[in-house]
Amino acid sequence: MSLQDIQDKFAKAEVGAARTAGSAQLIAVSKLQPDERVRAVLEQGHRVFGENRVQEAAGKWPGFKEEFENVSVHLIGPLQTNKARQAMELFDAIHTLDRPKLAKAIARLAEELGHCPDLFVQVNTGEEDQKVGVAPQEADAFIAECRDLDLPIIGLMCIPPVDEEPSLHFALLAKIAARNGLDGLSMGMSSDFERAIALGATHVRVGSAIFGDRA
Repeated sequence: MSLQDIQDKFAKAEVGAARTAGSAQLIAVSKLQPDERVRAVLEQGHRVFGENRVQEAAGKWPGFKEEFENVSVHLIGPLQTNKARQAMELFDAIHTLDRPKLAKAIARLAEELGHCPDLFVQVNTGEEDQKVGVAPQEADAFIAECRDLDLPIIGLMCIPPVDEEPSLHFALLAKIAARNGLDGLSMGMSSDFERAIALGATHVRVGSAIFGDRA
């Protein structure tokens, strides 16, 4: 499937959900993809990408950002506190804010650096032990804590369990966001992005459907 195919499906899903065209942003997940594939997508005009690891992004995106204008790179993988400074210098948005220690580190660095990426709180909607993210019942308190630190929280993110209907998790995330006055919903991937768009996703993470299988 090509980038154009995905963009066409996005547009169709927005129409089907009676949403404004372009209200769902496509994040092309470029983790573990060779540079030539990433360059091909850049040359087609796409400018929003997602990476899972700080170190990989550091070796890839400074050069591409010099070559291509208006590139935005989002961190969509777990962030270690000791990598927070480097992440804040590399990424335009961080989708995986999930614990008080990390929130406090980002707040301290934001004051020191004078800037902060847009932030999403990751919610572990399936309450899976192997996944990071704040539990749904603790999300309101954590969002309030982040706001007390003056962090720019713009939305929530989730990764539903692979063996459950994702729409249930998308709906739960949307409900938590709504009661906290948050508009951003980072949800949906290659296999379920149309359902995510129907339930209000503003940022959708699609990788293999654009780039092909990862190395």
